[in-house]
Amino acid sequence: MSLYGRTNSHEMLTLLLAGGQGERLYPLTRDRAKPAVPFGGMYRIIDFTLSNCLNSGLRQVYVLTQYKSLSLENHIRRGWHLFNHALDEFIVPIPPQQRMSTSWYQGTGDAIYQNIYTLERHRPRHVLILSGDHVYKMDYAAMLLFHCQCEADLTVACIEVDEREGRNFGIASVDAEMRIRRFQEKPAAPATIPNRPGRCLASMGIYIFNTDILVRRVSEDAKHQTEHDFGKNIIPAMIDSDQVFAYPFRGESGQERPYWRDIGRIDAYYEANMDLCAAEPPFNLYDPDWPIWTDQTPAPPAKTVSAADQGYVVDSLICSGAWLAGGRVERSIISSYVRVDSFSEVRDSILMAGVQIGQHARVHRAIIDKDVRVPPGYEIGCDLDKDREHFTVTESGIVVVPKEMELPEVKSSHGPKKSTQTHPISRKT
Repeated sequence: MSLYGRTNSHEMLTLLLAGGQGERLYPLTRDRAKPAVPFGGMYRIIDFTLSNCLNSGLRQVYVLTQYKSLSLENHIRRGWHLFNHALDEFIVPIPPQQRMSTSWYQGTGDAIYQNIYTLERHRPRHVLILSGDHVYKMDYAAMLLFHCQCEADLTVACIEVDEREGRNFGIASVDAEMRIRRFQEKPAAPATIPNRPGRCLASMGIYIFNTDILVRRVSEDAKHQTEHDFGKNIIPAMIDSDQVFAYPFRGESGQERPYWRDIGRIDAYYEANMDLCAAEPPFNLYDPDWPIWTDQTPAPPAKTVSAADQGYVVDSLICSGAWLAGGRVERSIISSYVRVDSFSEVRDSILMAGVQIGQHARVHRAIIDKDVRVPPGYEIGCDLDKDREHFTVTESGIVVVPKEMELPEVKSSHGPKKSTQTHPISRKT
């Protein structure tokens, strides 16, 4: 049971920041906001943070949207209508209201500043601020308990990272009581943890504020020419005047290192998906005590069909509605309504909903976005120089094919064969 069962969940209002453009995830963010990017076959990235809220007993959540928000808002409307509005429970998207400014959100702090009206309307004792582009499990109730016990004005959730990674995060320097004495955003020389050489305490972008302090600090920041960012401006300015504490993230019990992934880059997104294909995945999707909720589109069971003993599936996730008709699938994510035809080969790849893989096609270390038809004999990820002429290819060699991209037919060297048929239950998703 969540620790939140011992307190009043209406004491804390949750604001989930989901308006980022996600430029480093392009072209996956060409048509959608970063939190709406599919993940793990059947989920969207935002589902993990929202599931944390639900499993922590938090039932008043506003999602602050901005950039290409239609897909995200549709997903929330279809998949997250779980709460009882009669009990004042909700998950509601809020686009920029322009109550305090005529511009869009200029930073994380400005997003909160422009929604002060919402805080005044609800008058919560505490505000939980979250990001919608991380994969992890956390009981926010335990963090609130820590916040109250420390009599903190602000608590920042932190995770240990290697010193070399610290340059990519906000780094907290703490005393023996976990009070933050210094906070630097992406420092060139990150401060290490005392008695832990080579390790840093990195901000996870998860904050619990006392509401009055939050309103005061974002209002003060709005008066100055800053980037209006929590990590760069607001938190460093609070260190000397307020009680700011670091909450050490422990993760699931039994884990040597807690699982938390910032998947704001293509390579990081790919690696986190591949984590799910491991024989013993470091992130557990199968915990009945911590379910991951999402929009469940009605679909029939996944189906496999052998073709001359050529087809097999190894270390992969196969979603409902998938049709594996004799191809070879290894260490891959196969989303809903994907078809993999006979004699084809899919390895170390992510196929999003509605993707069709033709006969004798080969797909290696690739991410193929929704509703792409890979023609018979076509190869992706086998010749990166050739792929760069048509697709995005990352530094580590991951090939990304955009949503609904039309690929040309190729001349086959395999002789006569049956044509690739449309998935018998294919549909736009």
